Amino acid sequence: MMKLEKGLSAALNAKIIGSGTEPMILAHGYGGDQSIWDKILPFLTQHYKILLFDWPFSGSVKDSTLFDPVKYSSYEAFANDLITILDENSLKSAVFIGHSMSGMIGCIASTKRPELFNRLILVGASPGYINTDDYEGGFKRSEIEEIISNVETDYLNWASSFAALVVDPKDPLSLEKFEKCLKSMRPEVALPLAKTVFYSDEREVLDKVTTPCTIIQPTNDIVAPNSVAQFMQEKIKGKSTVEMVETNGHFPQLTAHEQFVQVLGGVLGFQSLIDLKQMI
Repeated sequence: MMKLEKGLSAALNAKIIGSGTEPMILAHGYGGDQSIWDKILPFLTQHYKILLFDWPFSGSVKDSTLFDPVKYSSYEAFANDLITILDENSLKSAVFIGHSMSGMIGCIASTKRPELFNRLILVGASPGYINTDDYEGGFKRSEIEEIISNVETDYLNWASSFAALVVDPKDPLSLEKFEKCLKSMRPEVALPLAKTVFYSDEREVLDKVTTPCTIIQPTNDIVAPNSVAQFMQEKIKGKSTVEMVETNGHFPQLTAHEQFVQVLGGVLGFQSLIDLKQMI
């Protein structure tokens, strides 16, 4: 494992692991950190050189001044951070796996610097959460307003109930893992970030994305319903496909990691599950 002592990379706990030569970037979503990928790492490190990092909002980032709510009031600043991290580590033509909000961040970054990305793998991603007349994002505006209100009034209580909604309760260890990550995020960060995420509307970005995309969609995801995956596939300009993973909730890399790796293997063209079973 190589810890990176450069600028933003060091501040965001970035590290490079793996014995492959082709670069792969793993980017977590709201309330997470890089440990969200732990279950799939033993297999992917056989095939790729993997860059892991934590976003500035993560509870694992030591410098609490890094998250500026004004700067990060849109995904643009996150996309610029992603580009900076890739540049600091001289990585390009990478496979980017972005979970949840990071899916759209990767899309934005790819429109700014397409040479940095060979493929985008968008896991439970959504360009917008609020239903409109011609778009089913999964939530009424009033439901999003209620989420924001609950984050503001009692963040820790909301974090427990939200984790139970978005992680399959039949997998208590994964539920506990995400809940712990979520609660490590500071409430004064969680609130403005929730507004950035849940009020986001990045639908216009999709027809600028020319990088090949794979949308990995859990079968029953309350955060990003199947209608969102279909919408993204239709709107993304580059070649895109939807791959379903049989699991409840928003975290297939935790609750269905073997099937998740099989899907990745099929998309990226490497052998899948036999090696993985030997390593678990």
